[in-house]
Amino acid sequence: MSETPIELEPQLSVQPSSQPESGRGLQPPPLFQLPLPTQDPSDTHQQTQLQLGPQLSESNPEHQQQAKPWASARLSISADPFTQPCDYFLFTCGSDILSPDNGGRQRGQGIPGHPQNQKEKAVWTERRGRSKEREDRGLRKEKISDRKTVLLQYLREILESNNRPGSTAVQKAKGFYHSCLDTKSIETAGAEPFLALIQKLGGWAVAGQWNRTDFNSTLRLLMRDYATFPFFNLYVGKDPNEIARGTTRRYIQIDQPDLLIPIEWNSKTLKSQAKTRTLRPFLASCERYLALLGAPPGSSMIHVGTFISLSSELAVAAAPLHFRLSKGQLHQRMTIRELQKQAPAIDWLGCLQAVFHPLPLTEDDHVLLHNSPYIVQMSRTIGKWLNKHEPRSSGPVHTYMVLSLLHTLMPALDSRFSETAKNLSMALGDAEEVADRWKHCVLETERGFDLVLTHLLSKRTAHREAEEIIQNIFTSFKSKLHELKWTDQKSLQSVMKKVQSLIPRLWTTKETSSEAELDLLFSKVTVGTNSFFSNYVQSLSLWQKRRSQLLTEKAEEADILSVTPFLLGDELLFPMGMFIPPLFHPTYPRAMNYGVMGFLIAKDILHLILPDVYSQSEMVHAVGECVWAHYLTVTEKAGRGGVFSLSAAQQQELWVQYSALQIALQAYHQSLKNHPNDTSISGLSHTRLFLTSFSQVNCDSDPYSKFMPLEPSFLITVICAKSDQCPTSLQCLNKTQQHALQTC
Repeated sequence: MSETPIELEPQLSVQPSSQPESGRGLQPPPLFQLPLPTQDPSDTHQQTQLQLGPQLSESNPEHQQQAKPWASARLSISADPFTQPCDYFLFTCGSDILSPDNGGRQRGQGIPGHPQNQKEKAVWTERRGRSKEREDRGLRKEKISDRKTVLLQYLREILESNNRPGSTAVQKAKGFYHSCLDTKSIETAGAEPFLALIQKLGGWAVAGQWNRTDFNSTLRLLMRDYATFPFFNLYVGKDPNEIARGTTRRYIQIDQPDLLIPIEWNSKTLKSQAKTRTLRPFLASCERYLALLGAPPGSSMIHVGTFISLSSELAVAAAPLHFRLSKGQLHQRMTIRELQKQAPAIDWLGCLQAVFHPLPLTEDDHVLLHNSPYIVQMSRTIGKWLNKHEPRSSGPVHTYMVLSLLHTLMPALDSRFSETAKNLSMALGDAEEVADRWKHCVLETERGFDLVLTHLLSKRTAHREAEEIIQNIFTSFKSKLHELKWTDQKSLQSVMKKVQSLIPRLWTTKETSSEAELDLLFSKVTVGTNSFFSNYVQSLSLWQKRRSQLLTEKAEEADILSVTPFLLGDELLFPMGMFIPPLFHPTYPRAMNYGVMGFLIAKDILHLILPDVYSQSEMVHAVGECVWAHYLTVTEKAGRGGVFSLSAAQQQELWVQYSALQIALQAYHQSLKNHPNDTSISGLSHTRLFLTSFSQVNCDSDPYSKFMPLEPSFLITVICAKSDQCPTSLQCLNKTQQHALQTC
């Protein structure tokens, strides 16, 4: 394929396409907004503000001009895969590192298993998982962030921008975010906001005053206003038994709670129990919490002792997911009236009506239980403790609810509480990396103001360009399936029938709220500039109301934090959060968008259908081994020996990523036929710009990255081994080796 590069201005200059297109008059932000090698990585955010901030939301000539040298600098400091391809490609995507000092990567062993078979995702499982940033790669010093972190950084830019006043709802979301960042005010407030709230709820014996509020009344308040569920969890979801029949109705789902006390499963007795070895640090943490809340030293042990005793009794009937699946304890349907008979200690109708107000729930409405033995045992335990202890004692059941509320509100309290929780996690051996404060605050803002952030993100998303690349990649993907060798024609027809029924589209909210509608929706929310606790309590109430509305909504609400596509019925939905700078922008040359986002889209699609292909086509194994043969040839030539066999999971991932690159390149070439005047950068040919952009994706952080046995950019060497589409400057293998290698 012959290409004539488009000459551009110095640094970065983008020629407009011959066809007028929305958004293509803007100067593009740089491909990856990363610090220069001479700068401290901690300065990344300051640079990001200069590069990505106002120019994306409004015309700002000054910031547009600033974008030019940044993008040029980014390309200039990036390793060029066409200059020294052998050295560039020889490190891996796992924890192993290749650096000039150690002379090669430390090869590990084959990795068993593959997450593709993890199909059972319970309805109640939240999609909001924590994403960790990738570690420095050694050969390239800059840090490449995973897609979730890139999205959070982009939302951070939106929340920290002050280019125009905006609606009151937008200002409240930004005010909430900034109050979260104001750790000085949070530290100054200490525990007083929580203690004041407890007094509002009727007091607490530990704090010296308790008016012995009714158990179910207090429980209703905690669930309705503070999204706190001490004794059981509530979710909203569909019945999988009805999904197969095409029913989209949602139900209230009742599950065992997230217990505060550390427990473990006894496979012999088939019961859960408190971890004996962790009781001492757990006891210490409870005492510390009570001390921070002003409990007299002499009485704290009594309250802690009864709390642990009650927690241990509740834990007995809790069971892990695998056990409940084996016993058929999931999605057990019953009416609220039947539930009341089985677990009479809880006022079920009153609690559910409080949570799902104003929906007119009755005793005849159905709910789904996910561990009925626990619910029954929980009711018996609470009834026993209320009858034996509560009237005459300091209220251990009430203390249990208060401490549950404390854990809900702990993110809004001073650092002494979070440090106590961190110390306990370290003692239990499962401490997690503490997220940066800004990242924590973005996530907390999304919890209560997700509609506002969805509105702002939608305004900044290039819908038409995103839909175009989705459709083109999907068309190329279907073409790729026809090229595979199938076990028989029926296998191809079976897979293609499933694929042809899919409707790929950008996942947006069906009816995006206007700013006026958002202002009305958040009109009763009062956000204080230096009162994060009060703001946080309101966000919990907002979150609970939004979750309750799911019970009557027919459409799947767009999840602003999603960064990978998923299947919903016959729809293949791609979240808006995928199509953001620096991964994608309408002003980029199409070669850059297809080299980065096109590859990621293709890879995601292949992962979704991999089980169907792997079971009916031998190409997955053959292509994986072929790519690996290329890699071994190069590494052995470079004197970096050490061979190990690939596991099935590694073969699959090699096939997925190599095929994704082929699909994206094919889709781009088809796009280039429709838009022959696509722009370029620094005089690069279109294909070279595509491949150069792809090489900067590196190891995209997803559940499968740990199975990739080599740097994805090495795939450029494989795809160019016998191709007239690649630049002639790509030379990694000598002629003898090139002749010996097969086309994968």
